Amino acid sequence: MLNLLAFLVCLCLSIVATWHVRNFANARGWTDAPKTERHVHSIPVPRLGGVAIYFSFMTVVLSAMVLPRLLGFTPLLPAKPTAGLLGAATLIFVLGLIDDMHPLSAYWKFSVQAVAAVCLYASGLEVQRIALIPHESVFHWVYSLPLTVFWVLLITNAFNLIDGLDGLAAGSALFSTFVLFVLSLAMPNSLVAFFTVTLAGATLGFLRFNFHPATIFLGDSGSLFIGFLLAALALAGSQKAPTIVAVTIPLISLGFPILDVTLAVARRFLSGKPLFGADKQHIHHKLLKRGLSQRDTVLILYAVTASFGFLSLLLLQNRRTVALVLALVGVGVLLGVQQLRYQEFAEMVSALQRFGRRRQILANHVAVRHAAERLLAAAEMETICAILRDTLEPIGFDAISLETETREPLPIAPLYPLQPGPNGRLVFHWSPVEVNAPAWELRLEMTTPSEQRLGYVSLIRSHNSEPLALDVNVLTDGFQSSLSGAIGRAFLQIRPSEDDGGGSATRTMAAASTGD
Repeated sequence: MLNLLAFLVCLCLSIVATWHVRNFANARGWTDAPKTERHVHSIPVPRLGGVAIYFSFMTVVLSAMVLPRLLGFTPLLPAKPTAGLLGAATLIFVLGLIDDMHPLSAYWKFSVQAVAAVCLYASGLEVQRIALIPHESVFHWVYSLPLTVFWVLLITNAFNLIDGLDGLAAGSALFSTFVLFVLSLAMPNSLVAFFTVTLAGATLGFLRFNFHPATIFLGDSGSLFIGFLLAALALAGSQKAPTIVAVTIPLISLGFPILDVTLAVARRFLSGKPLFGADKQHIHHKLLKRGLSQRDTVLILYAVTASFGFLSLLLLQNRRTVALVLALVGVGVLLGVQQLRYQEFAEMVSALQRFGRRRQILANHVAVRHAAERLLAAAEMETICAILRDTLEPIGFDAISLETETREPLPIAPLYPLQPGPNGRLVFHWSPVEVNAPAWELRLEMTTPSEQRLGYVSLIRSHNSEPLALDVNVLTDGFQSSLSGAIGRAFLQIRPSEDDGGGSATRTMAAASTGD
């Protein structure tokens, strides 16, 4: 009954407070106009919703602490953990409010958040154990304190990052508070139960004005405050629960914001961008780019958050299903991320595939270097073509073509097995290939030692069904110069007869190959 009363009172307070904060901010021009392409709103909107949430939440919680003592009843909430949580949460709220007014650097924000996390630890809220550690032993403070700080920073900033669409962060927080409330009932914890229903009332009252089209935003004061409270309540709820429940349920129930922040850090790292910089590649941005409306995107992500919460609650019924639940979550995350088509992860998969084929790549590189050595002694076109075929065919090339600098026809017989091809090229192919429109080709310039151009040799692939197991740089290293020298010597071997119509062209190429 007390929890229901706290929820209803906080809901009403939040509705009234949000309405007043919105009107007050609009009247004074304290609004956030869209400044960059990351902003999806089109008109100035106040971003002080955190003030209304903080006011309504703190009013109810402080009333629950003070009134029973004034009336001579047993206190409803334990003093030390409550005071520690509220003090740290207030510090986070002030940090977010300052950031809303005057943007702070990531260094300052993380520093203050870390201080708040240490305050939580001092009040008794901490990461005590991890299910993967045997014997369920409680951590020494050397391990517990850093893990507590990491957990608080992760969840606090995760909710800040997903606050990019109307109602997304607030709605996701509602689902998470519901899961933590159910956990607090299953593993009796009156403090967590009271705090979660109070936070749910404050968030739901604000969501009335924040759902699309929003007339007020959470701002950093709201998103950081909500994220911090959820991180703290997850710690508080885990202290009386068995290890597997204490660890797994908070992780899965907060799966969506954790996934988004993990993807953000990973893709920024892979693309060489600042880890804490802003971009337009979050999950909600990717869904918007697929053509979904703001409302549809938010509803889909609500469903994702609810799915995470439902799967986490399955562990309360049967803790032995943790492997199955984690497998379902893992498969769902992989399929979802694949559908989002992040180019950073596509490149990472490609790199892993190349790593898996490292032995074949190494063998191909060695073959090219051996070919470069053999070309140093080659002086006839037939020998050159045989070396190129033996080397390039196993790698995945289908043909070569030769373009010369002269526009006059060359004698064909001495250039065998090269045959006339399209666009004045001479072509040698060892597999059926459409040289007119190759899928891929690498054009290598042939020059003399004095840097005179002889022409171009193109390495041709007729398909892209399999990636090339080769670093193309190895072809432009010693191989290219060896091939240039061999082509030059082959031209010197050509001795046209007096009646050969290509005599002039041949003499021109021979002169170029010697630098005359």
